[in-house]
Amino acid sequence: MTPPLKILLVEDDELFRLGLATRLQQEPMLDIAAEAEDGETALDLVTQQEFDIVILDVGLPGIGGVKTCQQLKQLLPGLPILVLTSHSQPTLINRLIEANAQGYCVKGVAAESLILAIQSVAAGASWWDAQATEQIRAQFQQSTAEVPPPVPVQNNPLTQREREILALIASGKSNSEIAETLYIAAGTVRVHVHAILQKLEVRDRTQAAVIALNKGLITPDNTPSDPVADGF
Repeated sequence: MTPPLKILLVEDDELFRLGLATRLQQEPMLDIAAEAEDGETALDLVTQQEFDIVILDVGLPGIGGVKTCQQLKQLLPGLPILVLTSHSQPTLINRLIEANAQGYCVKGVAAESLILAIQSVAAGASWWDAQATEQIRAQFQQSTAEVPPPVPVQNNPLTQREREILALIASGKSNSEIAETLYIAAGTVRVHVHAILQKLEVRDRTQAAVIALNKGLITPDNTPSDPVADGF
């Protein structure tokens, strides 16, 4: 029988933490192994015992949730972190992705959705909701009006084809849609996506698109208007 996931719950609101812990403890596959009310305590706890996942409130006192996430990842890069937030704001989503969080849930989400998010993140997947995806598309579309200065080729690790594919990802296209747009095989798209994730050192397409947009690695000009056969 698979042992339950050992969870470190980091939340400063005592009543919310108690209610959440009580609800999650009802799930046989989840175990609140430890609790903390600030980031400093959480950092101490992860050096004392092993956890399968950290549920982290972004609005912590002291060093705060984002900084806590960054420092947890520095200590234990492979430790999955799911962030809880009261408001899903574009700037916050960017900061969480840059801090290497695997995803987030807005407080008040249905318990079933939160449990699925916990299990998914602990298994190595990411959990970014529809609002985060829409924010990425909006950011990409906004860049059509405010195109950042071109990045020198020597500072951009992506090939022209990879930039085209990533621009299409940022515009919301699936792998199969990208394959149709570029007249290449879906398997070729997957190979390029894997290379992009490796070069940008991210876990998934969403993180890659946000980071590439923030760094100016892709712009709307990268979206091919008259695609040609794949030569890469």
